[in-house]
Amino acid sequence: MSSTLRHATITPHRSAARGHANHGWLDTYHSFSFANWYNPNFTQFGSLRVLNEDRVKSNSGFPTHPHRDFEIFSYILSGELTHTDSTHTKKDNKNTKESELFCRVGRGDIQFTTAGTGVTHAEFNYGKDPVHFLQIWAVPWKRGLAPRYDWGRYSDDDKRKGFVSLLSPLKGGVDATAAQEKAAEPTIPGTIAIHADFVMSAGIIPPGSKFEWIVGAKVADATKRKVYVHIPMTKGGKAKIRLDGRDDDILVEGDGAFVEDVHAGDKLVVESVGDAEAEVVLLDTA
Repeated sequence: MSSTLRHATITPHRSAARGHANHGWLDTYHSFSFANWYNPNFTQFGSLRVLNEDRVKSNSGFPTHPHRDFEIFSYILSGELTHTDSTHTKKDNKNTKESELFCRVGRGDIQFTTAGTGVTHAEFNYGKDPVHFLQIWAVPWKRGLAPRYDWGRYSDDDKRKGFVSLLSPLKGGVDATAAQEKAAEPTIPGTIAIHADFVMSAGIIPPGSKFEWIVGAKVADATKRKVYVHIPMTKGGKAKIRLDGRDDDILVEGDGAFVEDVHAGDKLVVESVGDAEAEVVLLDTA
C-alpha cells in the first residue's frame, strides 16, 4: 500500500517513552507530561494536553478533587467507572437510578466535563473487575466557561465499520451565545460538544482491514491540522497498525503517533496489520 500523505510528517511516540507509575490501586501511563512525570518533548499537541491510559482496581478510584479551565473526558475500554461531580447534574442512562446524582459508564462510553470556572469531581470503580480507560484533557478556546457534564455511548458494532466521531466543537465556536452554550449542540450530530477545535474518533479495525479518516472531519475551523493517533493496550500485544502505508510507522499497543503537516480534507489511512483487531483513537486538532 502506497503513501497518500507524502507531505505529512508522522513521528511515532513509543509506549516505552511514556511516563509510568504503579500506585497499586492505579496503574497509569502518561503520553504527555503529567503529575510527577515531565518530558519537555511531550507537553502538548495542539489542544491535546493529557492522554493517560489508566487501570484502576476494584473498589478503588480518584477521590474528590478540583479542576478548572480544562475539557476533561474518559473513554472506557473495559470495566465500569462511576463519576460524581459538583455540578449535581444527573445524566440518565440505563445504569443510573433516578435518585442518584452520578453517572456510571462502561465499555465504549465517554464521560465528559467542562471544568471551566471550577468543579470538584470523583471517579471510582465499584465493579468487581479493574476498569481500563483513557483519561484525556484538552485546552479550551477560552477560560472561565460555565462547568458542564455530559456522557455518550457508542457501540463497538459501529466502530467495526469505520471511525466513529465521539467529540466535536460546540456550535457557535469561541463566540458561542449563552443559548448555544446552554443547548450544548455539537458540530457533528450524535457527538459530545467540546469547547475546542478538536474532534475525537474511535474505530475497531479487523486484521487485514483499513479505515480512512478525513482530517478535520469536514467541520474544522483551521485548514492546517494535526492528528494524534493512539492504540490502547487491549489485546495482549497482538494488535498492530500501519499509518499511511508506511512500514516505518507501524504502531503496537501502547504506542501513539504525531501526524503533522496535514490539512483539512486530507485522508489518513489506518491499516490493522496484527493478529487481533486494533482499537484506535484519533484526536484531530488545530
